[in-house]
Amino acid sequence: MEIGKLIDIPKIEERRGNLSVIEKDLVPFDIKRVYYLYDVPAGAERGGHAHKKLQQFLVALSGSFDVVLHTGAKTETITLSKPFQGLLIENETWRELKNFSSGAVCLVVASEVFEEEDYIRDFDEFRSWKNQ
Repeated sequence: MEIGKLIDIPKIEERRGNLSVIEKDLVPFDIKRVYYLYDVPAGAERGGHAHKKLQQFLVALSGSFDVVLHTGAKTETITLSKPFQGLLIENETWRELKNFSSGAVCLVVASEVFEEEDYIRDFDEFRSWKNQ
C-alpha cells in the first residue's frame, strides 16, 4: 500500500503550450490555502513535520524534488517532476522535501489555513503520537 497517492492533473495540450487545471473535484478536500516553494538552495530540505488534520496536494510546477513520507511504520520516497501530476499527502503523515533541482517550484494546495497547533515538528514526538 502506498503512503502518498499520485494524481494526474488534467492536461490540455495545444501548440501554443499546455494548460493544467486543479479544480475542486481533483483533490478530496476543500482548498483553504495555496502557497509555493522556490529558490530552495542546493542541499536544503523543506517540510520535516506532520499535520494532525491538514491534507496537502503537492505539484512540481518546475524542476523536480523528492518527497519522503513516513507513517511511523513505513517510509516511501516519491519524486515529483511533472507539472501535470500531483501527490496527495493525507494528514498524520510525516513529510520531508529534499533534492530540489535548480529552478524547482513546489506548489502546495492545503485543506486548512495555517495553524501552528496542527503541526508536529519533532519526529520522535510524531512516532509517539502515532502510537497512542
